[in-house]
Amino acid sequence: MAPWDDLSLDETALLQAIFWSEGSSRLALSDRLAFSKSKTNSLIAGLLDVGLLEESGLRSSTGGRRPETLRLSPGLGVLVGVDLGATSLDVAVLTPDLGVLARHSEAADVRAGPTVVLARLRGLLRQLLAQCGKTARDVIAVGLGVPGPVDFDSAQLVNPPLMPGWDSFSIRDYLSEEFHAPVFVDNDVNLMALGELWRLQGGLQNFLVIKVGTGIGCGIVCHGEVYRGANGSAGDVGHICVDLDGPRCHCGNAGCVEAMAAAPAIVRQATQAVDRGESPWLADRLREQGVITPEDVGQASRHGDAAANRILQEAGGLIGRMLASVVNFFNPSHVFIGGGLTRTGPLLLAAVRQSVYQRSLALSTRHLEIQYTPLAERAGMVGAGVLAMQEALRHRKLAA
Repeated sequence: MAPWDDLSLDETALLQAIFWSEGSSRLALSDRLAFSKSKTNSLIAGLLDVGLLEESGLRSSTGGRRPETLRLSPGLGVLVGVDLGATSLDVAVLTPDLGVLARHSEAADVRAGPTVVLARLRGLLRQLLAQCGKTARDVIAVGLGVPGPVDFDSAQLVNPPLMPGWDSFSIRDYLSEEFHAPVFVDNDVNLMALGELWRLQGGLQNFLVIKVGTGIGCGIVCHGEVYRGANGSAGDVGHICVDLDGPRCHCGNAGCVEAMAAAPAIVRQATQAVDRGESPWLADRLREQGVITPEDVGQASRHGDAAANRILQEAGGLIGRMLASVVNFFNPSHVFIGGGLTRTGPLLLAAVRQSVYQRSLALSTRHLEIQYTPLAERAGMVGAGVLAMQEALRHRKLAA
């Protein structure tokens, strides 16, 4: 039996506290857990002895002797993090404190269906584990993000607009054929919110993470926890209507912000601008590449292309129109924006901010900060690792 398999309730709580507070000292852990100093020291000594914790150096002194800090040991095993997007697959093997041991990213199409995509995922994971000298037995837990609504308890997608072939498919059962470790699945933007929550070490309690890529979604952190709603569909803001006369969305309704301001809409509008002769810069790019990407629109904007500027300002304005309603309702302290469209540059963010501040109540925006997510492209992967470790520890605590 491995030491990880025989943790007490208090030992599990200690590991959780260390995971969520990087570089913790014994005194800080004692205060956080409301344990006596002697109990905390005894638990730490036991976990150090079996190789589940390790000392990570000295903190700066605030008076007196500098305290020794602690972190989760690689002896716990490894985590598997998977960030599956509508058009991409990002996979990593991580240490318990989310250090990257091996990582691979490639294009993917979720419309190919779960068996095709997940078979490729299993093959990649075998390669990555072998690359860092690990096997499936070393895996503590698997965290996987998907671009659709998830029933969190069953780890199944429910009528996902971008992934119709995945409805009710048991991702957990499929991956459990490869790993005996628990598998946890969540919406991709919830994982981005988890990643930011871990980065901030719980320093912010009420904030939003907006992902703008092929689709548009929102991760909600409320009182320091990711809020998923009654059935896991909280934050599905991409289908909020911003124009009753707008184009038909793939969900069947008209004027959804996703249909008007996500990446496919940006590309469609840019192509139309080329057809109308409004953008020589994008016309050149279309001739060179055969396609236009949102990043091309961002580059055109930075080169002073008027059509590209208009497209990004309109998209940002529509996202801001949707977001203003959410801000009025939820009153977050921060809004972090991530996803592929952030690569278009600062104009989109400026347009979002202008629209939110113009349309929201003064009290809601008095101290509101809106910015691109500091984790940038790593947000989903970090969140997948957080999900895996957090839920593995939580389930052990419940089992104990």
